[in-house]
Amino acid sequence: MRYAVLSDVHGNLEALSAVLADAASERALGLLCLGDAVGYGADPAPCIELLGERSLLMVAGNHEHGALGLLDVRWFNAAARAAALWTRGRLGADHQNFLTGLPLASTLGEATCVHASPRRPEEWDYLLSAEDGFQAFGDFATRLCFVGHSHRPGVWSLGSSGPAYEDLAGPAFHDRRIPFHDGRRYIINVGSVGQPRDRDPRAAYVLWDEDKRSVTLRRVTYDHKAAAAKILRVGLPRALADRLALGV
Repeated sequence: MRYAVLSDVHGNLEALSAVLADAASERALGLLCLGDAVGYGADPAPCIELLGERSLLMVAGNHEHGALGLLDVRWFNAAARAAALWTRGRLGADHQNFLTGLPLASTLGEATCVHASPRRPEEWDYLLSAEDGFQAFGDFATRLCFVGHSHRPGVWSLGSSGPAYEDLAGPAFHDRRIPFHDGRRYIINVGSVGQPRDRDPRAAYVLWDEDKRSVTLRRVTYDHKAAAAKILRVGLPRALADRLALGV
């Protein structure tokens, strides 16, 4: 079975549509979503609906909780707070009920799926450094753990031969395949579909191939100008539009 594992769509319908098309062309038969379907972008409801229809598994992110009023958005920066409050006003009852029912963590086969960190998922901690990831291996029981939240792809592994970390940020790692080795466990950050922050504006996600025991990082070009124009049209902060062209 081959899965598309994605995170941090952030209301960017153009990026999500491009990723779904790419995943279909790569024969992915299942979709796993690691949260933050909303926030920042201008199409929260269509993104929720697409992901709700197609995902085998979906967990909540901090932007879902912010938009629902389950998280105090005073902790968000000004642009994120404005987007959360704008999004809150665009969600119907069905969208709210669906998002409210999402768990913070879930498992499928040998994979744990969580938005931020398997350690206290409700704290929304970032896994950014090598040390951040290695400290989290004791907080999940499966062989694999998929995370998002930082908007930067990377992979941590731990086994008898010692720890290893690889930052997969930037354009050089397109189509990078990471095989799984016996005796090792892995944390994989899948990057961001809707707002990459590794200076590569292309949408990021991973293909998880259960049979070949590997993941492959995919980067997908999409119409970021159209997504940015929508953000400006609905009155969201300009910074949220401008950053899409830069991947920051």
